[in-house]
Amino acid sequence: MSGKLKEVRDRIKTVQSIQQTTKAMKMVSAAELRRAQDAIQQMRPYALKLQEMLGNIIASGGSETEMELADPRPVEKVLLVVITSDRGLCGGYNSNLIKLARLRIREKYPTQFAAGSGTIMAIGKKGFEYFTKSGFRVDGSFRSLFSDLRFEEVRVAAQQVVEGYLKKDYDVVELIYSEFKNAIVQQFRAETFLPVQKSVPRTEEARGGIRADFIYEPDQTAILRELLPKILNTQFYKATLDAHASEHGARMTAMDKATENANDFLKDLRITYNRVRQAAITTELTEIVGGAAALTGR
Repeated sequence: MSGKLKEVRDRIKTVQSIQQTTKAMKMVSAAELRRAQDAIQQMRPYALKLQEMLGNIIASGGSETEMELADPRPVEKVLLVVITSDRGLCGGYNSNLIKLARLRIREKYPTQFAAGSGTIMAIGKKGFEYFTKSGFRVDGSFRSLFSDLRFEEVRVAAQQVVEGYLKKDYDVVELIYSEFKNAIVQQFRAETFLPVQKSVPRTEEARGGIRADFIYEPDQTAILRELLPKILNTQFYKATLDAHASEHGARMTAMDKATENANDFLKDLRITYNRVRQAAITTELTEIVGGAAALTGR
């Protein structure tokens, strides 16, 4: 019986130790989430407006180089930029992103990946490890991007992707990431990065399809040449900020749930401990009474 009591006590200590760890991780993730949430909330309106401006300008026509980034071509080579986290313990965050990437490959690009013309650019160590082990062709140049998340580092990654597209190393580039909504909700997205998506200008929508003539100063080509790299870099940076905030939100939620589960488990263990202890005391009393009765009988 004493062995059973020791076993339950050891389990209680283990659960308490785990609970302290999950509480600490939750607090750290909450602090990181506040910073990451502020960053994406400040960036998102700017990034969306720039993307809208780019789509409107390209929809009106542009120079040959800029239009090359917007004109679709036959899809033979594919690049999927999959943005996961460096660490685990964040619930189903990484597994859902990997699942979305595999679904995208299976439903949209099965021929390209079967022929070896599909590449995964893994941002985040978890995605890099998974796709490398799974036998995919993986570009891991930026797998450690989250170890020092700065716009300058993200810009290098975005420029590499754009240069690869212009050199026709890829015919389409998609970003697979988690869009941050709040600490509990993340929306997993597959978004086309290249070719640039054309959009209908707002003035055209307002006039029921009548196209507006814009006046460009100095000229449309110069504007596109200046705006396009900034907009694509910003779009890429926004995706990484979304993913960064989503990761901390998912980890905070997972650690909060783990702490609650540890509380429930501790309650059950303490009840078990009290029952075992009560049984041990009852057994000892029975033995004492039995021994006293035996002595009295003599």
